[in-house]
Amino acid sequence: MRTVKLGSLPVTRLIAGSNPFSGFSHQSPARDREMLDYYTFARIQETLRLAEAAGINTVIARSDRFVIRLLREYWNAGGRIQWIAQTASELGDQLQAIRDAAANGAKAVHIHGGIVDYWYAQGQHDKLRAALKTMRDAGVAAGFAGHSVEAHTWIRDHLEADFQMCSYYDPTPRGDNPHHASANGENWDPAQRDRMVELIQTIRCPVIHYKVFAAGNRPVDEGFEVLSRAMRPGDAVCIGHYLKDNPDMFRQNVATFDRVVDGKA
Repeated sequence: MRTVKLGSLPVTRLIAGSNPFSGFSHQSPARDREMLDYYTFARIQETLRLAEAAGINTVIARSDRFVIRLLREYWNAGGRIQWIAQTASELGDQLQAIRDAAANGAKAVHIHGGIVDYWYAQGQHDKLRAALKTMRDAGVAAGFAGHSVEAHTWIRDHLEADFQMCSYYDPTPRGDNPHHASANGENWDPAQRDRMVELIQTIRCPVIHYKVFAAGNRPVDEGFEVLSRAMRPGDAVCIGHYLKDNPDMFRQNVATFDRVVDGKA
């Protein structure tokens, strides 16, 4: 696959996501449990091997202890996929999460999207600035995820990040609580997606597009069609793969991306 650069880090334009590894289906509690049962250590490592075989060189995964141990074991066994770390929101100290990820092999780090949405909504801009400095000091490509158009607009205008990671949807607003809570259902509004896509065109640094299929809640063909219009030549997309549904998903998604999206670049 063709690569783009986040700072000086070359990443394939299609990046493997990892929400299914951690049981975040954004569909139902039963589906969450199904993913957790399916994705054993061995199956996750096989999934990473299949990603590499399909030409993908990067995975985005949480900076929790489970993922750190998993990736160290994978690399020690000869795996080469590189890690963009998402700070784990439940760890509390996001600056220490950055340092821990960098110390354990992350090549880039981004602040968890719920945390970014919350810090912005609470006016805690100093925390966003401190996070950027900590990522710079740790020597990793520095990014910020988020579901809020307003948060990403502020980051665009006030920080010099290496990348912004923009969610097409805002399923559970985090202005009052940074943690994911779906007790009242999740919202997959195309109007939110269209606002984010419009904003992306104005962001100076590379953008990683994510939740482009609304976590399986909207049609894949529609997601690829929007992606083909929204992605700029220097952007990438993060897509989670649940191979229990389709063992050939990596190969098929790479082929579709190369034809529908990269063919237009």
